[in-house]
Amino acid sequence: MRKKSWITLAVVTALIVFFSVIAFTGLTINHTQMPAPIGDLLSLGLDLRGGIYTVFYADDAGYSSDEFRNLLEGTASVLRNRLTEQGFTEANVSLQGSNYIRVEIPDVSDPKQVLDIIGTPAHLTFVDPAGNVVVEGKDVSKVEVWYNDSAEDGGGYMVTFVLNGDAATAFEEATGRYIGQSIYIYLDDEMISAPTIKERIPGGNVSISMGNASSATESYQEAYRLQTLIMSGALPLDIEESETRAISATLGEDAIDRAMLAGAIGIAIIFVFMIVMYRLPGLMADLALAVYILIVFYVLAEFQIQLTLPGIAGILLGIGMAVDSNVVIFERFREELKRGLGYDSAFRNGFKNALRAIIDSSVTTLIAAFVLMYFGTGPIKGFSYTLTLGVITSLITAVFVTRFLFKHALRLGFAKRSLYTR
Repeated sequence: MRKKSWITLAVVTALIVFFSVIAFTGLTINHTQMPAPIGDLLSLGLDLRGGIYTVFYADDAGYSSDEFRNLLEGTASVLRNRLTEQGFTEANVSLQGSNYIRVEIPDVSDPKQVLDIIGTPAHLTFVDPAGNVVVEGKDVSKVEVWYNDSAEDGGGYMVTFVLNGDAATAFEEATGRYIGQSIYIYLDDEMISAPTIKERIPGGNVSISMGNASSATESYQEAYRLQTLIMSGALPLDIEESETRAISATLGEDAIDRAMLAGAIGIAIIFVFMIVMYRLPGLMADLALAVYILIVFYVLAEFQIQLTLPGIAGILLGIGMAVDSNVVIFERFREELKRGLGYDSAFRNGFKNALRAIIDSSVTTLIAAFVLMYFGTGPIKGFSYTLTLGVITSLITAVFVTRFLFKHALRLGFAKRSLYTR
């Protein structure tokens, strides 16, 4: 048992060191770097890497001052939601003057990408067979692609969207009147789709099936294209691009280097503190904390969660919770030792008594993070993402990784009490 624990801890420690080195330096095989250093894979926000800003102009002709302002704010909100859905949680969308909307997108260098991300602003209309405009783009929301697995409906991908207010009633009347005929969808003067009306559509929940596609791939591509086109015209106001320019990082490269150095020093101090305070258990906690850091940064890189200063604050808060979880575990372990229990019994009771406190603190923090995620936008949402990731990872590493390492450390058979407590 003791030999097996030595081997287990040695292998786990070697793997943690190996992946930690790869995370910082990357891995080169046959002169090809795979993977790249984690720092090159992370998606950084405007304050750390810069990006592109675009200013859009909206014409206020035909609107009262208050009505136009509400429509302008609604358009900015739609653009902000689109960017969030595309993964740009740190993008900034703000009103500029009385007729302009400024969109700042981080980590983007090609101006054409802006239009690929938010869609080319254009005027969207739904026209009935008699040539009457039934619905306009400002009435359309929640444009999504869904897969329909119902054989009765023919299956395949479809585009769904929701019509707001009076537009839902007008669309229901038109679809009831022209069953078997087509509704024509125009983007500016170009027809982008002409779906056949199968039945009256009440409630404003509309689905367009890609029934003519020859394969699932083609069906998805057509659905995605139609979704993008509808979204580009589904704005409360018609807007046009006025100006596009590159913007530099607001904090500069030096700030990133200083932040990395400060983070490394802080983590090193935490590692030393845990060993000094908790001896052998502290060493196991350091290994678990290294696993925590690796998981967090690899997940950030894999899902391209944009990292800014608020996001870094969320990660640091998660590290603090991970350390706190280990502290609670080890203090409970010490309490059980002081009661006269053996190491194994103190280990079991300590973890059992600490688990509830760890789960309670994690759940309450996650509730706050989910609220920020649901109601927040921009940097607030980015902070909630990294905080949620940090809390979940700290819970996993405390409950599973620390427990696993500590159990094998006890099986090494070290009986000297000073290795476990002061």
